[in-house]
Amino acid sequence: MQFSCGIKQLLLNMEHTIAGIDIGGTKCAVIIGRIDETGMIQIIRKISFPTETPKGFEHTISRIFSATDQLLQDTGITPDDLSAIGISCGGPLDSKKGIIMSPPNLPGWDNVGIVGLFEKKYGVRTALQNDANACALAEWKFGAGRGYENVIFLTFGTGMGSGLILNSRLYAGTNDMAGEVGHIRLDKNGPVGYGKAGSFEGFCSGGGIAQLAQTKALEKLQMGEKVAFCEHIEQLTGITAKSVAEAAFAGDASAIEVYRICASYLGSALAILIDILNPEVIVLGSIYGRAKELIETEMQKVIQQECVSHSHRVCQIVPAGLGESIGDYAALSVASYLIEN
Repeated sequence: MQFSCGIKQLLLNMEHTIAGIDIGGTKCAVIIGRIDETGMIQIIRKISFPTETPKGFEHTISRIFSATDQLLQDTGITPDDLSAIGISCGGPLDSKKGIIMSPPNLPGWDNVGIVGLFEKKYGVRTALQNDANACALAEWKFGAGRGYENVIFLTFGTGMGSGLILNSRLYAGTNDMAGEVGHIRLDKNGPVGYGKAGSFEGFCSGGGIAQLAQTKALEKLQMGEKVAFCEHIEQLTGITAKSVAEAAFAGDASAIEVYRICASYLGSALAILIDILNPEVIVLGSIYGRAKELIETEMQKVIQQECVSHSHRVCQIVPAGLGESIGDYAALSVASYLIEN
């Protein structure tokens, strides 16, 4: 639907009630929110529940519908009051057709036309985006990327994905695969991430940090040295990015070195992204916010060495601003972006 500039601006200045659906491998959430006249989102109410993937996508979608109905009833909002519904889900997916296509964290969700299901049930315009793109929208509109035109959001959590805002538009690529930065190989050898040894995700993710730490701990233990985050070889598989960070903050040299290695490769990858995309701000999620003190100095040192100075000078690198609420804002941001476009 095409609007004249005047009508479109009028729509953007109106208050809108929206719904967001956050679908994850372990839990799902349904959120009702309201966009005020300033463009900010107020979360009105939320219901979350386990995904229960073994029971199939039909079961989960039925629970999402039930939760949505319950929220509408509790708030006195009707489907006619909703301006849009946004769905955030792990990829791969086809955002143009509204289809979820076999995400690895959602076994059995094969070519699920979820947008059509929601539009049929509620009669409300609905949009679908992968979770990294949805989080990029959220941080751009309501978080650390607010006010910028060119924003890169990096998940930097369990995995390493990204969402790209270029010239104030979400850039998803030809078939929704733009931003799969975790697959970039940074070294011939190294931790495995995104199915590739030495990848960006291998060095810079929760799983990658754990792999780095396991290798470092094994080296030390075999030499008879102590490691704060792993006392015995039998404990290697229990190492996590969190336990290594705690040891590093407590002064353990091996843990500090693990995060230095991660930070060095993070700096190399960010220098590539800055040189190619010339962003104003890069927003780093999860791990960076919790372990910035362990990462920032080495990361910036490598960026300074590797990056084109003119591009580096205009780019800030900041932690995500929405914290633990980012999933809620991400789903609602998909709905908000649908209204604006």
